[in-house]
Amino acid sequence: MKLKTKKAAAKRFKITPKGKILRGRQMSSHLKAAKSKSARGRYKRTALVSPSQKKNIARLLAS
Repeated sequence: MKLKTKKAAAKRFKITPKGKILRGRQMSSHLKAAKSKSARGRYKRTALVSPSQKKNIARLLAS
């Protein structure tokens, strides 16, 4: 039987052409007034998934 993509994971992660997995950052959705301007800027950028989690997330995204 064919593996299905987990749609919740597909909305949260993106795979680059070279196979890296990108994720959004935490703490970026609310209470921004208390955070510094540089911190707010960092939250906008995407980050790489850690190597220990990459295998699990790749399995969720297998389509």
